[in-house]
Amino acid sequence: MSSRSSTSNPEPVVVERAGPTAVSAPGKVLLAGGYLVLDPKYSGIVVSTSARFYTFIRERIDGQPAGQKIVVKSPQFLRASWSYQVVFTKNGTVGLVPSVENSLLGSERKNKFVQLALERVLFLAIEKVGYQLLKVATDQGLEIIIVGDNDFYSQRNQLSERGLPNVISSLAQIPQFAYTDCSLADVHKTGLGSSAALITSLVTGLLVHFKVIGAADLTDDPKSVGKAFVHNVAQYVHCLAQGKVGSGFDVSSATFGSQLYTRFAPEVLQPLMGEQVPTKLQPFLIGTNASWNQRIQPFKLPPQTSLMLADVDAGTDTPAAVGRVLSWKKSDPQKASELWTQLGATNDQLAAALSNLTALHTKNPAAYAAAVDRLCGQPPKQWAASSKDEVTQAFALANKLTEVIRGYMREMGRLSQVPIEPAEQTRLLDACLAQNGVVGGGVPGAGGYDAIWILTLTASKANAAAPSSMSEVESVWTGWKEMNVSPLSCGESMERGVRVENPETVLEWLKKPGYVQH
Repeated sequence: MSSRSSTSNPEPVVVERAGPTAVSAPGKVLLAGGYLVLDPKYSGIVVSTSARFYTFIRERIDGQPAGQKIVVKSPQFLRASWSYQVVFTKNGTVGLVPSVENSLLGSERKNKFVQLALERVLFLAIEKVGYQLLKVATDQGLEIIIVGDNDFYSQRNQLSERGLPNVISSLAQIPQFAYTDCSLADVHKTGLGSSAALITSLVTGLLVHFKVIGAADLTDDPKSVGKAFVHNVAQYVHCLAQGKVGSGFDVSSATFGSQLYTRFAPEVLQPLMGEQVPTKLQPFLIGTNASWNQRIQPFKLPPQTSLMLADVDAGTDTPAAVGRVLSWKKSDPQKASELWTQLGATNDQLAAALSNLTALHTKNPAAYAAAVDRLCGQPPKQWAASSKDEVTQAFALANKLTEVIRGYMREMGRLSQVPIEPAEQTRLLDACLAQNGVVGGGVPGAGGYDAIWILTLTASKANAAAPSSMSEVESVWTGWKEMNVSPLSCGESMERGVRVENPETVLEWLKKPGYVQH
């Protein structure tokens, strides 16, 4: 058992009990910056998704003796319930002990992510609010329910069982937070960053519930000290659970929303990565700690564009792919440096091109809308020559840059012998990018047999009769025979990352027909 002392004097305290708490955090898509985001010299374009993870926390209501017991449930999965005992001692320490029934029911009952999140937030809470307040907050026991939107997991089986075609409109007929009928270890994920979204929602929910931070601290300001604290704690727990300090773009987007991301120096977490936890965590994780030197620039896709995502076949072992690319980079540093420099510069150009399109819309919305309406009826290879107006040329540039990035990523895959954009994916993407009104596309993140993203144009409301680029792309997906393409229903999120939800609303969602609690 790990334990933590409080500096507060353990004298009786009268405190109002906290009501239920609900928090959510979004998934992510790394449009550009795969592999390069591991290096602080380069940035990535990260778009947060409308698919979110939700954490719901309340005092236990099952009628059983509480005794500072915390039960965590992930009812979308088989045998996904974990129980822990919070232990307070007379000398003012707090610890967390997994309950006996966890180990009795098999190794799948262990959940390092959940246990570390609980343990480390308890340590922070006793530092911040003190022994007595934390004891009162847990003395009735807690029930924590964690669920993720359906897009985090493949819905092929759900569609098949209902006899529904594998198209976007069918996904709306699947119950929210659908039961997967498999264990957490066996579920087919879609690459939206489920672990980062889960950890960010859980850590934030616990920090709010224990009053370490207030809901008002989670402002949309990218310089918010409260959100920076949440980010740092979530990065810490996520890296600790994974056993390494990763790039962190997934946790960052779950916290702050869509952004141009440049990673923090890994050294900031090194003192916290061992089994021995420092006497105080807060000085390392506080939002004003300048050692957290990540750069986060808010970002959004241009107006009248839609992000389309699809799950493709069996997924990719991202850690293995990253390991092999880094091994190649070490073995051929000159070639790798040349390629990464070229790719990094092109990624930055794409970010600038997309941001410029937003600026052009702000400058002249009518001219922007007219150009988009025209381009909706043309394949992107015709755009550069179709008109010399600056909006058309800007979209043609964005299209060209996405293609250059794909070429560099394929070259990296060839040199490292990693299927970053496999030939099957290339043929699928090329078919999508030949359709009218398609700005660009690619394989997100580390690539491989995981997913694809496509950015399409959407006609203005004044031109409702314009061709639908989304429909054309979906037709390609539906008729594709070489790979099994399963669309996701989520797109770009307009929210700025993690947020506090209305607990009653989330509870009502959990009571909807078709949502199975196991």
